[in-house]
Amino acid sequence: MVKKILKVIVLLLVVGFVVIQFFRIDKAAPAVVQGERIEDAVSVPPDVALLLGRSCADCHSNTTIYPWYVNIQPVAWFMQNHINDGRRHFNMSVFNTYAPKKKAKKLEEICEQVESAEMPLPSYLWIHRDAVLKDTEAKALCDWAKQERAKIVIE
Repeated sequence: MVKKILKVIVLLLVVGFVVIQFFRIDKAAPAVVQGERIEDAVSVPPDVALLLGRSCADCHSNTTIYPWYVNIQPVAWFMQNHINDGRRHFNMSVFNTYAPKKKAKKLEEICEQVESAEMPLPSYLWIHRDAVLKDTEAKALCDWAKQERAKIVIE
């Protein structure tokens, strides 16, 4: 009796797994508009641009590069949730549309997040080892964010 119940449970799990593969995420990103990007609002030196691209852009821009495993559910749902949340909190592709006060706050948060090692997310770093920020890189990112924040005139 127990074997039969286990077989039914396993069969239901396999069928459920196959069925959820038909429910895909929408990988279409909003367009990146010239004049709205972070580079259009503040000075982004090449070394900082490299760090932002390597460690932040997948979740905090409209230029997400989806890896192969995003085609497997429920992994894709988990990732899409992180990407949507990341874009909602801070999106480098629309940074120049933010009010000056919000720009200053987001630059301050960049520093706070990298100093506390809250960003990049540990779950992102499990697979994206190249996104890990060394202490010197985190400091460079933080120093840049503080410097650019100081230039913003808050109305």
